Amino acid sequence: MLVLFCLCAGIPVTVALTPAQDLVVFGQHISVGARPPDLSIAGPARLVQVGNTALDIDQMHVYGPLRPELTMGPVQRNAAAAAVFDPVAGPQAQDEAISAVTRGFLTWYVLGGLGLLAFTLAAAGGAAGIRTLVVLRRQARASGGEHAPLHEIFSYCVRAARRMTVIALVTAVFAWLASGALAVTGSLQGLRGVTSLAQLVGAYHLTPDPVGPQITGFDGAVIGDSRAVRLGGPPVPDGTPDDVACQRSTDSLAAEIGHLLPARVLNLSCPSATITSGLRGPQDAGGRSVPAQVGVLKQVQDLRFVVVAIGPNDVGWIDFLRYCYGVPDCSDRLTQGEFDYRLAAFDRVYGDLLIDLNELPGRPQVIIMTSYGAFPPDADCADTRAEGYPGLDPVKIELLNDRNKQLNDVLTAGAQKYGFAVADPRLAMLCEKGPGMKDGDGLGPDLQGMADPYPFHPTGIGSLRMASSVVRQIVPLPAAG
Repeated sequence: MLVLFCLCAGIPVTVALTPAQDLVVFGQHISVGARPPDLSIAGPARLVQVGNTALDIDQMHVYGPLRPELTMGPVQRNAAAAAVFDPVAGPQAQDEAISAVTRGFLTWYVLGGLGLLAFTLAAAGGAAGIRTLVVLRRQARASGGEHAPLHEIFSYCVRAARRMTVIALVTAVFAWLASGALAVTGSLQGLRGVTSLAQLVGAYHLTPDPVGPQITGFDGAVIGDSRAVRLGGPPVPDGTPDDVACQRSTDSLAAEIGHLLPARVLNLSCPSATITSGLRGPQDAGGRSVPAQVGVLKQVQDLRFVVVAIGPNDVGWIDFLRYCYGVPDCSDRLTQGEFDYRLAAFDRVYGDLLIDLNELPGRPQVIIMTSYGAFPPDADCADTRAEGYPGLDPVKIELLNDRNKQLNDVLTAGAQKYGFAVADPRLAMLCEKGPGMKDGDGLGPDLQGMADPYPFHPTGIGSLRMASSVVRQIVPLPAAG
């Protein structure tokens, strides 16, 4: 029972409690240890990126409880990191890195072994005490009060305790050595033939594959979310199944751009689209799987321009908007931290999208559209109120507008990095008096209000104003002759 306890409980406890060894490799802070144990016989090693993700290294499939884990801190840009690419210093830096990681794991392994020995000694001491109590109790119940002399009982218990301890220690040592050997064997076999990081942790598909047949006859295309769809507008007559599923309208951003130029503009946008689910990956909408918009875009021949409307869905803008409507104060640090996290995540996937757009066939002009604001700072009307809830006030509106500006800063910075144009639509906001309102130029509001089917989405005139901001950015065709 002692041996089983030390194997089944001692080894997992040791693995869990032995601290990872902190190292600096290639100028990066990393920790070397073993991943938390589980009940499986075998499993993969793991690479953990702090604050990002944990990647199972399936190539390194290890039997036993010791499955290596490498934890990386935030990537540092420094001279030591640059040495990796130096043809002279690079090989030596790589050898030093391998030695450092090896020493780190060996140090962890030795500390873990000492921890297992300590656990085994403590368990053996407890087992010896329990066994002594059992012997004494048995002797006390001997018939007629005849029991062995105390010195014989003591001698017997000491021999038994020594025997148990030796057996438990020998078994624990052999089990730890065997676990280490299995970990090394599994790691070396997994690394054999690996020549790149992609082979080790799996390749990351940088760009969607083209989807469907080639498409011709269009000068431009629009990809994006419900703002570009123009939710609530007249449906496209004789629309495709994707047009119906995505509720694309005859006064969408693509349609209005086409009317202003004039040109034929393909509408690929879809409500609730994000970069990962909609633009760079398929999206479930209207009971069907709509293909990745970038994948379809790659099949459109001879495009002059592409308009992109993305961002609010990626950061879950509606979550923060509803929260501010529903609570007296929405400027707490928890939700601000959540927004910062989502914005950082959007920044990463937005970079992948920009690479896709920069490598489109024919290199069409790309126009990134920013996110419009919904309320002026002093807004106070029916659209800022919600029955039974606190609604919005100037402090909340300032917070929402600031977050929208942060989103637009990310959109603009990414576009400028690749030399893409930026369209910044100026729509009349809700509760605002002036152009775009019924008492202004007579065209009606630019945004749907709380009483409309799709609040905060553009109206038909709003869609036209968005198209106008885009058309001003489109480079005209050179004059013939």
